[in-house]
Amino acid sequence: MKKIKNALKSVRIKLFMTISSVILLIILFLILVNNFVFGKFYLYSKTKALKSVYEVINEYYKSETNQNIDNQLENLSTQNNFDILIIDNHNINVYTTNKNFLSTIDQMTNRFSTNKGETIEEAEKFTIRQMQDSRSGITYIMLSAVLDNGYLLYIRIPINSIQESVKISNNFLYLMAGFTILISAVIVSYVSRKFTDPILELNAIAKKMANLDFSHKYKTNNADDEINNLGKSINAMSSKLEKTIKQLRSTNIELEKDIEQKSKLDEMRKSFISDVSHELKTPIALIQGYAEGLIENVNSDEESRNFYAQVILDETNKMDILVKQLLELMKLEYGKREFNDTTFDIIELEREVLRKSKVMLDEKNIKVEFDQNQKINVIADDFYIEQVLSNYLTNAIKHVKEIDGKKTIKIENTINKEKNKVRISVFNTGENISEEHILKIWDRFYKVDESRNRQDGGTGIGLSFVKAVMNNYENDYGVINKENGVEFYFELNADETF
Repeated sequence: MKKIKNALKSVRIKLFMTISSVILLIILFLILVNNFVFGKFYLYSKTKALKSVYEVINEYYKSETNQNIDNQLENLSTQNNFDILIIDNHNINVYTTNKNFLSTIDQMTNRFSTNKGETIEEAEKFTIRQMQDSRSGITYIMLSAVLDNGYLLYIRIPINSIQESVKISNNFLYLMAGFTILISAVIVSYVSRKFTDPILELNAIAKKMANLDFSHKYKTNNADDEINNLGKSINAMSSKLEKTIKQLRSTNIELEKDIEQKSKLDEMRKSFISDVSHELKTPIALIQGYAEGLIENVNSDEESRNFYAQVILDETNKMDILVKQLLELMKLEYGKREFNDTTFDIIELEREVLRKSKVMLDEKNIKVEFDQNQKINVIADDFYIEQVLSNYLTNAIKHVKEIDGKKTIKIENTINKEKNKVRISVFNTGENISEEHILKIWDRFYKVDESRNRQDGGTGIGLSFVKAVMNNYENDYGVINKENGVEFYFELNADETF
């Protein structure tokens, strides 16, 4: 930008220097013409005037009826600034406008005089010379002629004024040159700004375009000039580039999404295959062992065969549940599941989950603390939230321990008015979870107690399911160690502002 500004400044300077040089050359030409041509032209015009006056005076004396020759001669002298002297055939002064003129003629006609002057033009009837008056020092142009009536005619004009006029004219030209350059500097500055400002603006637009910023457009007008047309072209190019880049970005985003989607699908397939192959090894081994036992008739009694068959059926059912849960978890984790959000009462849903778990609660003699005397509406998919609650409650039932002679599970709902959220907490008395396990329990198939048998351990994806659902809703979830137990929680969006 700085280089361009400097370049534009140089354009202004070049424009100023060019115009100033042209002005100076014109004035120099005028001075040369004034010095070398004006003087010659002045002599030429005055010589022509002398010859013209000579012709007029000659005509005066040709006419016998002309009685006002003196007045006419005086008028001629005054109009042309000439000195006129007429001498008759007897060397008598007939007419003169200047008494000193006669003595000058006497000196000039004296045969010993050296002041004969320089001949400018010589003809049959007249001669024109440039000469200097020795007494006054004034240079004249003088015409000497013989009229048709025999009279001698002398006409002269001083030419010192020519040199003075040339000097004055040169001084005037010098003064005009100075004023013209000053005025041209102002004009050039204004005019160049009219040219350079649009160029600077176009450069700024081009620079923004280079940085893919197409927000600024050149303000065009109705003028049909090159800069305005360039601005229109840049605006058109900017619009086309902006449109093209938007299309490219859109296409790129779609491509990235497709690549990401394919990557997720590939990762999901690998993860699913890995998890299934890992978790199905044990039930497949059991089924294989008991099936071989049935085939080889290890136990021939009906009761043993039924037991073998029941074990195979149980393991098959567990495998079916595991595969379905894994598929559902994969869909949740990779954004392939759409939620059917509705408004429902979370208290009513918690009541239903407790009802379904009543048998397990009674078997372990667990006391449930739950405040059912309120109504809290939330917005979510009640099917998935029921599974989240069931996973928390099932997990609490499995890990509840007796503290102070009681096994307790507590379901609590807390309203956050600032965030307009509802926190659902499931607490169970028992041992705390160590720090090394507290973050890992949300991973698939992670078991804090590796010694747990398969009947109590479940599928190992319950908390992973909770994590996937909450991540889809972008809501908080987690676990907190309490003084006499563990509390699992998750949050939902409230249906109304409290």
